[in-house]
Amino acid sequence: MVTSTATPLAPTGPRPIRVRRPIFSRRTSGGLRDSKGYTVFRVVNAIAIVVICFVTLYPFLNVVAVAFSSQGYINAGQVSIIPRGFNVTTFGIVMGDPMFWRNYANTIIYTAVATAIAIAMTTTFAYALSKKRLKGRNFFIGLAVFTMFFSGGLIPNYVLVNSLGWRNTIWAIVIPNAISIFNLLVMKSFFENFPEELEEAAQIDGLNTYGILWRIVLPLSKAVLATMVLFYAVAFWNSWFSAVLYMSKPELYPVTVYLRNLLMASAQPAGTDEGLQIAANVKAVTMLLTVLPIICLYPFLQKHFVSGVMLGSVKA
Repeated sequence: MVTSTATPLAPTGPRPIRVRRPIFSRRTSGGLRDSKGYTVFRVVNAIAIVVICFVTLYPFLNVVAVAFSSQGYINAGQVSIIPRGFNVTTFGIVMGDPMFWRNYANTIIYTAVATAIAIAMTTTFAYALSKKRLKGRNFFIGLAVFTMFFSGGLIPNYVLVNSLGWRNTIWAIVIPNAISIFNLLVMKSFFENFPEELEEAAQIDGLNTYGILWRIVLPLSKAVLATMVLFYAVAFWNSWFSAVLYMSKPELYPVTVYLRNLLMASAQPAGTDEGLQIAANVKAVTMLLTVLPIICLYPFLQKHFVSGVMLGSVKA
C-alpha cells in the first residue's frame, strides 16, 4: 500500500483583500472609522463656522441693541449686543405717524407687483433664450448682456418715463427695473440643463410651448423660482432712488424713502432731549424696520434658496 505525500492544491480564485485598520482611529456611532487628522479637521471646522456665524450676526445684533438703547449709553459707546437703558421712544415716534404706515403699505404693493411682473418677464425670456433652435438666439443674448454694461443714462430715462406719463405712478418703479440681466442668465442656465425628454414627451401628448412651460417646466423649477423671488423682492423692497426720482407726492413714497427722510432730518441739530433721542436711534431703527420683513420671508424660502444658489454646479 502506497501512501501519497502530495500536498493539497491551494484553492483557486482571487485572494481576499485585507484592509488594514488606520492608526489612531476610533469607531463612531454610525460605524465609520475616522482618522485622528480628520477628527482634528472637524473640530477646527466647527470652531471656524462658529466664529464666522458670530462675525456675521454681530452687526445685526448690534443694530437691534442700539435701536432699543438710550441715547446716553449709545454716545458713551457702551452698547454692544445687549440693549442698555431700554427704550422704544424712536419706535413710538416713527410708528405713530400715519404717513409711515401709508408708505409701508406702498412698499408692500410696489414689491408684490414688481416681483410678479419681473418673475413673469424673466422666466419667459430666459426659457426662450435657453432653446438653441431659437432664431437670432445669440443676438438676443448679446443684446441682453450689452445692457449690463451700457445704459441710456439718468436723464434719458427720466425723459422717457415722463413722456409716457408714468410719473407719480407705480409703473415708474415697476417697469424700468422689470428684468435683471444677472437673474436672467441664471434662469437661462437652469433651463438649459432641464431634461429635454420631458418636454418631448409633453409635446407628443399635445402640449404647445406655453403648456409645456406652465404645466411641466415651472412645477419642476421651484428652486430657481424661489431664488429669483427672493432676489427681486429684496431689490424692490430696498429700492428708494426710483421713487425719489419719479415721485413728488409724499403719500406715494415707499417706506425706504420715508425712513431716509427721517434719517436726514435727524442729522440736523436738535435742541430737545427727544430730538437727541431720535438722532441717536433713528439709524438703527431705520435699518431694523427695513430688513425685518425680509428676515421674516427668508425662512419660508430657505429650502429652495439653498438649492437655487447651486444652479449650474451639477448638470441634470
